[in-house]
Amino acid sequence: MSLTVEQISEEALALPSEARALLADRLVESLDPAEDGYIQQLWSAEVRRRRDDARYGRVQTIPGDEALKRVRRVFAQ
Repeated sequence: MSLTVEQISEEALALPSEARALLADRLVESLDPAEDGYIQQLWSAEVRRRRDDARYGRVQTIPGDEALKRVRRVFAQ
């Protein structure tokens, strides 16, 4: 029996969070190593952009504990 990506996704999303994390790790590890370099370049560029945004005041930063409070508040709803 052949499953579609949608069917596999639905089954995976029904797993407990630890199992989903393990599955995600395994899927990422299975990616082509040649693509990994490209992905790393993209992340590096994103990190530099975010650093510069904070450094030059283009975004407003908040303390980590305040950020966590906000996230918890959103997920508690």
